[in-house]
Amino acid sequence: MTDDQRIFPPKVANDRISLTSFLDYQRATLAMKCQGLTSDQLKRRAVPTSSLTLLGLVRHAAEVETMWFRFILNQEQLTPRWPAVDGVSGEFLVADADVDEAFTLWREACEGSRAVTDSFESLDDTVAFRGETISLRYVLTHMIEEYARHNGHLDLLREAIDGAVGE
Repeated sequence: MTDDQRIFPPKVANDRISLTSFLDYQRATLAMKCQGLTSDQLKRRAVPTSSLTLLGLVRHAAEVETMWFRFILNQEQLTPRWPAVDGVSGEFLVADADVDEAFTLWREACEGSRAVTDSFESLDDTVAFRGETISLRYVLTHMIEEYARHNGHLDLLREAIDGAVGE
């Protein structure tokens, strides 16, 4: 992997800056884990017992960003970019996937998420979604957890592909 260019979250900050900084740090970690690999490596199922791929996780991150920020918080009507096939989430079906398109859509989804976040005055502002009340604070916290969990998967996949390890 290349040098770590991530911006570390501040050690002292208000809640909004802490949450958005940690989320951006996790996003940057995902990008770092994929740096320097070929298309074939990004699509490779590196662990025999799993169908996960690095590219599948990038596409999943794009879908999750879009779902939580635009569909749920911003209440936009959207359709999945990669529909399910035979019960398998489409974002994980990467054999014919376009790597550049996937990363572009993920970056655009992150920018869209930042715009939605900025449109909320308070972390405690809420929306009603399918009978539940959901706050911006909840979504940011959930997204940090989502990325952190999948970044652990990326660690293992990357190490299996080319031996690269590191945070």
